[in-house]
Amino acid sequence: MKFEQPLKNGVLLKRYKRFLADIHLPCGNNLTLHCPNTGSMLNCAEPESRVWFSWSDNQKRKYPGTWELVEVQAESTDGKQAKGLACINTGRANTVIYEAIQEGVIDELEGYKNIRKEVKYGAEKSRIDLLLESDDKPSCYVEVKSVTLAVGRGWGLFPDAVSARGSKHLRELAAMCAEGYRAVLVFCVQNTLIEQVAPADHIDQVYGEALREAVAAGVEVYAYAVDITPQSLVLERRLPVHLNQGQELQALLTEAQ
Repeated sequence: MKFEQPLKNGVLLKRYKRFLADIHLPCGNNLTLHCPNTGSMLNCAEPESRVWFSWSDNQKRKYPGTWELVEVQAESTDGKQAKGLACINTGRANTVIYEAIQEGVIDELEGYKNIRKEVKYGAEKSRIDLLLESDDKPSCYVEVKSVTLAVGRGWGLFPDAVSARGSKHLRELAAMCAEGYRAVLVFCVQNTLIEQVAPADHIDQVYGEALREAVAAGVEVYAYAVDITPQSLVLERRLPVHLNQGQELQALLTEAQ
């Protein structure tokens, strides 16, 4: 996915009211951006971080700038501090995965003739991000989640805040499996410091349990890394998913407390 226009940059002053962020521009002025992320943005909203934003010419928008990327830091696998980029615009994840499926990048989701977006489904009245359909096979329900929380040594966790909605989506996917359809959860990893993904049980234990129950019910779970630049977001490679926190991750989280 290429950004429609070159991103502009600045330095983050603060993020507040969930949907707003103030930045300092190279010209010396300050600017308020729309923040398209409802999560906590843990480790992705540190003041003084370098940020990139897109711009809209829509005169009806109160905040024409949209926060897209942020420079992040975390401990690397060798114990040294490393810098990377994270895309905090969660809406970009769906576009990246959609384009990757169309281009045949995700082997596990090849072979379907049609892709529909935001289709209503399920007993809990959800919308599936992508519905893959073909005449010769069961439909495939694909839920996309953006992963940005890097906690060090290559670990990435989801969610970064309690997510009742995320748990609901897992229940809906499991129900689709019970009805004979295929159900897939794709973690779109939008942080270049992440090399493996696990549920953030210490943040939302209910979600972690729901994820493990969904997998036991037949839901497939994959994680794919995104190559992030101020010019584009491109799905790059598959990453391992750990349903239970390993000893290394548990030790890392204990150290951080």
